[in-house]
Amino acid sequence: MISMTRKLALVAGAALALASVSYTPPASAQVSVGVGINVAPPPPRFERVPPPRRGMIWEPGYWRWQPRFHRHVWVPGMWVHARPGYRWYPGAWTQRGPGWYWRDGYWGR
Repeated sequence: MISMTRKLALVAGAALALASVSYTPPASAQVSVGVGINVAPPPPRFERVPPPRRGMIWEPGYWRWQPRFHRHVWVPGMWVHARPGYRWYPGAWTQRGPGWYWRDGYWGR
């Protein structure tokens, strides 16, 4: 015969197992990462845009903050595959108060 303590432990364990299987955390719709610093980026560099390529768009170069070196480093422009029905919005630095914030580029309709 099973003691009352064992019965309660068995029932509690079964309830816990059932609850953990039925729980689903809420889904995140979008993740955004931003960088905020107090050092203004240098002016954009001039880049000669290569001739157009079919099915590609030119993503211009930009200054990326490199915390390891405590300075901005230039990331050259590159070709990316076009997405039909979408437009590429390049990343940009914006000033808010004394700080500068980077917004990643994204595809939008």
